[in-house]
Amino acid sequence: MSGVTDPTSLQRQTSLIMDPPNGRLPELTAEGKRRSALMRSSWALAGETNQTWDAPEDFDSWDRCITRGLPASMGPYRYNNGMRILQAPGYVVLDLEMIHESRIIPTDGRAVNSAVIKQYMGQSSGRWENGNTLVIETNHIKVGPSMTNIGIAGSPAGNRMPTSEQLKITERIRATGAGMIEYEITTEDPVVLTRPWTARMPLKDDPTYEWWEYACHEGNTAIPNYITASRAERAARAGGAGPAAAPAAPGGGRGQ
Repeated sequence: MSGVTDPTSLQRQTSLIMDPPNGRLPELTAEGKRRSALMRSSWALAGETNQTWDAPEDFDSWDRCITRGLPASMGPYRYNNGMRILQAPGYVVLDLEMIHESRIIPTDGRAVNSAVIKQYMGQSSGRWENGNTLVIETNHIKVGPSMTNIGIAGSPAGNRMPTSEQLKITERIRATGAGMIEYEITTEDPVVLTRPWTARMPLKDDPTYEWWEYACHEGNTAIPNYITASRAERAARAGGAGPAAAPAAPGGGRGQ
């Protein structure tokens, strides 16, 4: 079965990644591997069969409905995949359906804010190139979310692709006619990646698309239930009397 917001257009690219030429993510550096090993997520790695949860921090930011982060938020997913592009004098807004985040991008040449300010969606500045291509540069991105996540086809398992304070992304958005837009994104992070990588994909302008509320939090008890169940399973294996109550999860939600 397919849902109302599931994609319906066939995409025949063998890989969204156009650089490196082999269509694969670059290798992690030694520091990248160290950071990856410290990350937690409800999405298991291959062979990982004994996950435990004791606190909200044992889940990734998408589990907790906080953010998919960058560049992962710009990757395609199998539902709630809409993006609304709004323009106003001096600004472009990329309004994302999933996790209902909006990226407000000035295009008037102003400098980005102080590096002291870190945000999950970073600080972006845009400019027009050749009259028809919007170029967006984003940095000052808060560390935490996985660089890619399991929802994007071909991503590594486990949602544990780390980022660093040096993460930078450059996007190019160009209308190609006939209701189609070409989207390209380059990700650089010399701390965790052995080289940059670039993905390219078409976006379809569909005025009939049904934009539904992505209500990830309301009434969602998955995080405390995961913790309580994990504690109960461990107590049962140890022959204990029972688990302690789980703490209330900030926001209370889980994206999947």
